Amino acid sequence: MSKDSSFDVVSQVDMQELDNALNQTKKEISQRYDFRGSTASIELNDNDIKMAAEDDYKLGAILDMLRQRMAKRGLPLRCLEPGKIEAASKGTVRQIVKIKQGIDKDKARDIVAAIKSSKLKVTTQQQDDQIRVTGAKKDDLQAVIQLLKAGDFGVDLQFINMR
Repeated sequence: MSKDSSFDVVSQVDMQELDNALNQTKKEISQRYDFRGSTASIELNDNDIKMAAEDDYKLGAILDMLRQRMAKRGLPLRCLEPGKIEAASKGTVRQIVKIKQGIDKDKARDIVAAIKSSKLKVTTQQQDDQIRVTGAKKDDLQAVIQLLKAGDFGVDLQFINMR
């Protein structure tokens, strides 16, 4: 009897690369002409990014700069979930941008349903915020990866731990 192969489907963000993109954004804010003399700032907390600026326009510009830096570093832009813009002290505005990590239950259910509807001989298991796919043939697992890459599930998927 052959040993089954497996891999995990996850949605993760490389926090070191995100920190690097954030530092590049800070540097650009300090150097850009339209941000001279402004109190614009951006900082990374545990699972969110706190941005502050004088007005909505500058806040949007900071978010655009961050997205450009993330795209250059190969980070998924879908992981950012901007919150609402709030008024802060001294006439400034701030915004909290959540960093989405992991696959939530609804998305996991959609992914598992897509795998089952493909009629491939694999089994799936939900494990916290990831999905383990197991099958006897590696070709079936490769087909599942291609299926998931072709589908749009609203999250950026990575495939790790291929055994």
